[in-house]
Amino acid sequence: MNLTRVLSLVFFAAAVFLGYLLWKGVNDVVEEEKRIALLEAATIQKLEMLRDAQLAYQASNGKYASTWDSLRMFIEDGQIWLVQRTETTKLLDYGAEEINVSYDTLGSVGVMDSLFNERKFPDFNLDLLPVVPGSGGKQFEFFSDKIEKTGGYMVNVFEIRDPAPINPKRRLNNNEKALRVGSRTDASTEGNWK
Repeated sequence: MNLTRVLSLVFFAAAVFLGYLLWKGVNDVVEEEKRIALLEAATIQKLEMLRDAQLAYQASNGKYASTWDSLRMFIEDGQIWLVQRTETTKLLDYGAEEINVSYDTLGSVGVMDSLFNERKFPDFNLDLLPVVPGSGGKQFEFFSDKIEKTGGYMVNVFEIRDPAPINPKRRLNNNEKALRVGSRTDASTEGNWK
């Protein structure tokens, strides 16, 4: 074998190895982005479920649950009342309308049966609801309080947030962009992923 052939084989092997390293580096980034997207989708689904439970808790108790334990007890044992609203409109002699609204309580249904039934969530596990997906067992942070708004009236607020985001972009500035639902400073029940 002459020197040219040996060098050609060495350079070919080096090119194949460098090509593999380049492919592997790109593939690892793509797979990590897929993993982050899947974990964030699972986190968002849990935050939406917790928001629905908080809204039901607030409708029943007049305030939001401040801890997971109080929300869990409500999910296990709480009731959602079924109320029928009826409006009747009566036309008055001088062209105005009089509207009468009446409410009738039809019964109740359990929170677990209403919000987390098997039809909607076949693999639902209440013990895993407060656990952030992919976090190694960390639970969402719960916050609930009353704040004073302009005009002096008090508003109930809540926030449920991911304490340790998987996505590096969400960890910037002390987890400022961590996935959350609700707000500590505003009467919002929206999530920050929209």
